[in-house]
Amino acid sequence: MPQLGLLHGRSWAALLRQLLRPPRVVCIGAVYSHSQVVEAVLTSQLKPHQEKSNFIIKTPKGTRDFSPQQMVVREKILDIIVSCFKRHGAKGLDTPAFELKEMLTEKYGEDSGLIYDLKDQGGELLSLRYDLTVPFARYMAMNKLKKMKRYHVGKVWRRESPTIVQGRYREFCQCDFDIAGEFDPMIPDAECLKIICEILSGLQLGDFLIKVNDRRILNGMFAICGVPESKFHTICSSIDKLDKISWKDVRHEMVAKKGLAPEVADRIGDYVQCRGGLSLVEQMFQDPRLTQSEQALQGLGDLKLLFEYLTLFGIAEKIIVLFPQISFDLSLARGLDYYTGVIYEAVLLQTPAQAEDEPLNVGSVAAGGRYDELVGMFNPKGHKVPCVGLSIGVERIFSILEQRMKTCGEKIRTTETQVFVATPQKNFLQERLKLIAELWDAGIKAELLYKNNPKLLTQLHYCENVGIPLVVIIGEQELKEGVIKLRSVASREEVAIKRENLVAEIQKRLFES
Repeated sequence: MPQLGLLHGRSWAALLRQLLRPPRVVCIGAVYSHSQVVEAVLTSQLKPHQEKSNFIIKTPKGTRDFSPQQMVVREKILDIIVSCFKRHGAKGLDTPAFELKEMLTEKYGEDSGLIYDLKDQGGELLSLRYDLTVPFARYMAMNKLKKMKRYHVGKVWRRESPTIVQGRYREFCQCDFDIAGEFDPMIPDAECLKIICEILSGLQLGDFLIKVNDRRILNGMFAICGVPESKFHTICSSIDKLDKISWKDVRHEMVAKKGLAPEVADRIGDYVQCRGGLSLVEQMFQDPRLTQSEQALQGLGDLKLLFEYLTLFGIAEKIIVLFPQISFDLSLARGLDYYTGVIYEAVLLQTPAQAEDEPLNVGSVAAGGRYDELVGMFNPKGHKVPCVGLSIGVERIFSILEQRMKTCGEKIRTTETQVFVATPQKNFLQERLKLIAELWDAGIKAELLYKNNPKLLTQLHYCENVGIPLVVIIGEQELKEGVIKLRSVASREEVAIKRENLVAEIQKRLFES
């Protein structure tokens, strides 16, 4: 029965006063009022118990746990990515998971609404970081740095509708590489594209295409097509959707929702449906309308130089499924406001059913570009530090590799244990502990069962189940003879090794395997 004694003293006193009055003066409304109080208290006491029975244990929408098997795959992906970043001379950097809200505002255009704001804690308005680029720019400005080549692996958060099948989440991991500083044009930009090619090739994801454009070409195109300058960013956001929806739908959004004149939208359509290689860059240099824009000419000049450097890196000439690895694509917009120059995006291609058809785009796995003014936005004097960088889409890559492994039925080892310490007899825990300590001290990855007297068959089955390649066995006979039995789990062959030679023999076998 609920404890009525938990009702506040004042409520009880008021209720008793009403109940003890003579019948002729009892206030029905008051009695009813205090009855409601009692009912409310009883309900509040019962509510936690009622809710507990309906409680569902789950992760928040747009997030997920990763099992030990999944973590093995993720760690391999991250190892390939980070190894490439280090090969190109990058230094590691980390920043807080949340920033001052004012640091993130007005940096992401229409996507600013996707930023997670935190409840006021101690007088500071905070937000979870939306990407790793803006925190990097803040770090550069705060520490008054002029040059840096850095990589950063960390989680970011976005309040968008998650699509788990496509590897889109509200909490996800990004792997960024950026080069900050004053350098000659397009050399750092070309290296960023080279890094994307190395990583995607190393991950063996299949055929891919890197689409390249320049925000200055886009802005010049908007200007000569008649787009008001005040609408540049919002129209750019619409163009950025062309990889997800048709030109017809993008045109409708620009005209019906953003107030662009239909004839202006049609002029834009003539350009954004163009794609090609260096020949398209040369063709745009001959375009009578586009060459009226100084911005567009600067962008075209840099793209021409970029393609020359990519050829020297051995990228532009590579042919995959009869299509170039790099493509100049005028529909590529990259909706983030902070981009100022070259922009790029890598997409995976699905081999077409017919050889003469174009490969199908099955999703973006990397992107980036040049942002020369972002650091200056954090500097009180507006001092700029030119930057260019890239971000690898780990979640999309993981989803693809995970699905591929499920299809192949590939078994994944969740530990890296090399040797298991076993015994066939009772009361040998002390000897096992001494032996495993010797292996650990030699840098060998080793395990034992946390039991005083485990059965030998149980120990051997454990090794087979988790894929441990070697077992060392110690018992009374071995102890008496000063040897240790070394067993191969795969072949089940056993040899006796002198105790003092055991570590060297294990290391030799591990090196040869």
